[in-house]
Amino acid sequence: MTRPSTGRVAPEQRRTTGAPAPIREPGTARIAVDLLGGDHAPAVVVDGALRACQADPALHLLLVGPAEAADAVVAALDPDQRARVVTLGSDEGVRAAVRAVAEGRADAALSAGNTADTVTSAALHLGRWPGVRRPPLTAVLPSAAGRLVLLDVGSSVDPDKQTLAVHARLGAAYAAVVHEVPAPRVGLLTIGTESGKGDRLRRAVPPLLAGLDLPAGASYVGLVEGHDVVTGAVADVVVTDGFTGNVLLKGLETAYAALGSPDRTSTGVPPRAALLLGVAGTVVVCHGAASGPDVAAGIDLAARLHRRAAVPAMAALTTANEVFDER
Repeated sequence: MTRPSTGRVAPEQRRTTGAPAPIREPGTARIAVDLLGGDHAPAVVVDGALRACQADPALHLLLVGPAEAADAVVAALDPDQRARVVTLGSDEGVRAAVRAVAEGRADAALSAGNTADTVTSAALHLGRWPGVRRPPLTAVLPSAAGRLVLLDVGSSVDPDKQTLAVHARLGAAYAAVVHEVPAPRVGLLTIGTESGKGDRLRRAVPPLLAGLDLPAGASYVGLVEGHDVVTGAVADVVVTDGFTGNVLLKGLETAYAALGSPDRTSTGVPPRAALLLGVAGTVVVCHGAASGPDVAAGIDLAARLHRRAAVPAMAALTTANEVFDER
């Protein structure tokens, strides 16, 4: 059922819908990086931040954490490039990074820290889109057919059917805006494609998804299985709960590292980074065990999403459609 919008409107969202954004150098992206997040922080995060900065001359970083860790990034840059890195001494980690986005000091935030802390900080400081109670972590996987959007991969481990319906709409918007997929196909992950397969939640969701008004001309294509995620032949977007999605994602990461990507054009694991979708700002979450290259890839993802104004575009698509009361 529909309901009026009660979501908070964050500063970033106000800029995209009302007052003009500050004028900045074209292509510049300011990313707030949590130096304290991750299993091997700050060393791995420092390594990733340096890699990202060296690869992207229009990238500016706000490094949140111990000054001595941030100094390592600054010292490794050429003197004429050091102005692109600013240090914010703080022991708050992801909270301070997300708050920098809310206050307009950064365009996006990245953390490899605790997922629950990141979700809570983003909801508190940025606000959620109307109708989104549980923002999902949204990952992109290579498939034999190209790329596939998988959500949730770790945020909502025990969702209800309305949450999965909202996530279906969010995933469709992601595929349409970020991957420019015309009329994305949305599938529900379960253990078989026959009607009635799966647990109680998976049996309850299909009628809701079948009647859902999805954005961007997307359509619900029915139940999909794990092998459909690898092939990409059936769906462009696959929706599941955060527990199952996280297990699947980590299994595929290991398989791709050992066997190569199913698209046959790239090797290695997908970047261990996912967008927190459904909040009024760009927040990217890296795997806790992320390497330096993974962190660099996450920073690059955050910068690309900002430069394409992807989050406001996805919000416009999803809020233009029916939203559900998730009580």
